[in-house]
Amino acid sequence: MIVNSTDLKNNLGKYLRDCAKEEIIITSNGRKIAILRSYDENENVFNTFTYDGVVSERESEASNIEPNKMSYEEFLDFSENTQKRYEYIDGEAYLLTAPGTRHQKVLGELYILFYNLFRGKKCIPLLAPYDITLNKDPDNINVVEPDLVVICDLEENLNEKDRYMGVPVLVAEILSESTCRSDLIKKLDLYMCSGVNEYWIVNPSNREITVYSFENKDIAASETFKNNETAQSYYFPDLKIKLKDIYNYK
Repeated sequence: MIVNSTDLKNNLGKYLRDCAKEEIIITSNGRKIAILRSYDENENVFNTFTYDGVVSERESEASNIEPNKMSYEEFLDFSENTQKRYEYIDGEAYLLTAPGTRHQKVLGELYILFYNLFRGKKCIPLLAPYDITLNKDPDNINVVEPDLVVICDLEENLNEKDRYMGVPVLVAEILSESTCRSDLIKKLDLYMCSGVNEYWIVNPSNREITVYSFENKDIAASETFKNNETAQSYYFPDLKIKLKDIYNYK
């Protein structure tokens, strides 16, 4: 199957399901740029994945915990006894590496803009490192560290360990070479299926922001903002971010 990048963005939920049946070739301006396919447990590696100019290097299972598959209870026990940071997605644990300088500069600018907008309101933005526990279903519990979240039910969902156990309204991830495959595929599917209302994919390489609105575990709407445009939230009418304010580097 061959689809263009715009169609992929607008119907990613559908193509994530379709790629389990066949490889999907992605084109941009008539040029083939990527292949979207399901992960084969017997391969032990993920193929290089390119998307709108972002490249994810080949990642072997050595980057995960050995063994990388474990139960949620095993993951909790493991993570509480290590100083390293891990995410737990679909029954697999992934070691988090330190982000680069450009990633952190963009995150800092984005957080300041979010903080100023939500200051004094019930909904508050929080930035990584901050664990978020999300359930695709009762038997599929995941723990991730999004770059930025907006939470509107914080006090109601703190457990005895001061851990937030609710679902953020908005999640933002900033792409980097080591995380783009996860952010574009695994995490989009996770956020879409676990009750998050809105997902921002911030792409410093292309100086773009793609905003997804989720309803009924599917993509209801999406739009990509670029150049000197202003990114607009679907859920929060007052949340508008000028791209030039966060991509203010050479």
